[in-house]
Amino acid sequence: MNTSGLVRHGLLQAVALVLGVTFLGFLLMVYFAPDLSYQLAGKNPTAEQIQQIRQQLGYDQPLPVRYLQYLQELATFDFGYSDSSGERVTALLARTLPVSAALLLPGFILGHILAMGLGAVAAYGRGRWTDRLIAVVSGTGMSISFIVVMIAFQLVFASSYGLNWFPARGWQWATPAQYLSHVAVPTLTILFVSSGYNTRFYRAVFVEQIGQDYVKAARAFGYSRTRTFFRVILPNSLLPVLTRVLYSVPAILVGGSLLLESYFGIPGVGKSTFDAITSGDQPVLKAVIALSSLALAVVMLSVDRLYRVVDPRLRG
Repeated sequence: MNTSGLVRHGLLQAVALVLGVTFLGFLLMVYFAPDLSYQLAGKNPTAEQIQQIRQQLGYDQPLPVRYLQYLQELATFDFGYSDSSGERVTALLARTLPVSAALLLPGFILGHILAMGLGAVAAYGRGRWTDRLIAVVSGTGMSISFIVVMIAFQLVFASSYGLNWFPARGWQWATPAQYLSHVAVPTLTILFVSSGYNTRFYRAVFVEQIGQDYVKAARAFGYSRTRTFFRVILPNSLLPVLTRVLYSVPAILVGGSLLLESYFGIPGVGKSTFDAITSGDQPVLKAVIALSSLALAVVMLSVDRLYRVVDPRLRG
C-alpha cells in the first residue's frame, strides 16, 4: 500500500473511531442520563409544560435525528449551552481545559521519565536485588486503587493528621508557589499509580533490547552503559515508547482528571464532567465525549505518522 493509501486508511480508521465512540456515548446519555424535563418544569407542572420543555431539550426527536444533530454539533464544534449553568459549552471548555492540562501535565511527564529510569535500572540489574525491589514497588502501585492512593496521600501530605504541607482541596495558580502547592498531591498520586504500570512495560522493552546483537556490539566497542542506553537502546525502543506515551494521553485526560478534580475540588474539565454526569447535563457530556474521541483519533493518527518518521522501513 502506498503512502496516500495508508493516509486514507488511517483517516478512515479515525473517522470510524469517532463515530463509534460518539454513538456509544450518545446511547448511554439517552438511556441512562437523568431526564431534566421534570426538574426544569418545577412543582406540579402540566402536561403541556413538560411537553414544551421536552421539545426545548430535543427529547421529543427520534433517536437517529438526535444523533445526526449531535454529529452536526461536533462538525461545527457548537454544543449550545449547559443545561445546568447556562454557560456556553465552548466557553466552559476553554475555561476548564487549561486547568486540567496544568494539573495533569507534571504527573504525566514526570511519570514516564521516572518509569523509564526505573525500567532501565531494573533491566540492567535483572534478577538482582534492584530488579526485585523495583518490581515490588511497581507491583504495589499497580495493585492499589487510584482512589485509595488519593485519599492516603491527602491524609499524609495535606491534612492536620499528617505532614500538612499542601492544601487539601481547591485550586490556585496566580503565582508559581500557589500552583506548585496545589498540584503537588495530585502529581504524587499520578506518579505513584502510573509509574507502576509504566515501569513494568519499559523494563520489558529495555530487557528485550539489551539482548540484541547491536547492543552487545556497542558494549564491545567500549560504550558505557549510559552511552549505550541513550545512543542505542532508547532510539531502538522509540516505537513502543511512543505508543505507550501517546496512548496514555486520553486515559489520563479522562480517567485521571475526572477522579482527581472531583475529589480535590479542582475546576477543570474532569470536575465539569462529573457535575454533568450527576446533573444529566447532556450538552456538556456530548462535548466531553466528542473531545475524548477526537483526542483518541488524533493520537492514533499521530502514532501512525511518527512510526514512519522513526522507522524508515515503514515508509512506502
